[in-house]
Amino acid sequence: MNLITQPATSRFATAKSSEAVDPVYRQIRDLVYKVSGIYKAEEKLYLLADGCGRRMKHLGTRTPREYWDQLTAQPSRDGELRQLLNEITIGETCLFRSQPQLDALRKVILPELVAEKIKQITKRLRIWSAGCSTGEESYTLAMNMLEESEGLLKGWTVEILATDLNDHSVETAKAGIYGDYALRSTPDYFKRKYFSTVDERRLQVRPEVKKLITFSRLNLQDDSKMLFMKGMDLVFCCNVLIYFDGASKSKVINHFFTNLTFGGYFFLGTSESLMKLNDQFHLVHFPGTIAYWKPSLKSGKL
Repeated sequence: MNLITQPATSRFATAKSSEAVDPVYRQIRDLVYKVSGIYKAEEKLYLLADGCGRRMKHLGTRTPREYWDQLTAQPSRDGELRQLLNEITIGETCLFRSQPQLDALRKVILPELVAEKIKQITKRLRIWSAGCSTGEESYTLAMNMLEESEGLLKGWTVEILATDLNDHSVETAKAGIYGDYALRSTPDYFKRKYFSTVDERRLQVRPEVKKLITFSRLNLQDDSKMLFMKGMDLVFCCNVLIYFDGASKSKVINHFFTNLTFGGYFFLGTSESLMKLNDQFHLVHFPGTIAYWKPSLKSGKL
């Protein structure tokens, strides 16, 4: 998801204190938290109010109390809550955001996973880009896997599942069209090999990259849906959990641990860690980055 908060544009834009916000927004904040795990602290409550204001304008709703009824008492409440989540979350990322993670993946982790799985009948690698935002991370992973397809991964099937809470981000990801800002860290080699020109300002990911990825909407707080994400060899969840509180983080991380295969790896954003959140993973240091490893059965370290 790689969430950032949208710029404030409504009448709450200059109100930086919680006192300026209608108390009803605290009820909406608690509802959003219950459903998604995303928590807006008091000093950020005006930003939630701002997003609600945009939805209220769209619906023609006059007061926060009326909008609360839209979210809780009207037949369309589930759909409107989904629209609000789209409104208050937006992705900001780029392709090839963390080269140290990619280096660790290709130089150390992939050879290790291949060696671990080589005796299996089906040579398949499954990667989950959780909180994929508008797809940049997912396509970066796919291109790097294609680079290994005639070498280390020759004869292997690679599946990348990319999920995000925001419907609009998922649709943008499926299109795979990016401008200069999203491509700012992409090496020219990859631009030439894996993109087609849309116009003078935009490139589109080629079909051979897209076919490795399945994009879908997924709420990381939805326990029933998370149960269907098992059998992952790698999980990337970068700059998503920073918007969750401790309890929400722990729940999601436990799902990641359960859904990873033994010997699988989990990556967070460069400023994130699992400190005081989970002691089942083993911290592994790589040049310029870290990852979390789920001990394999034969390691005897479970």
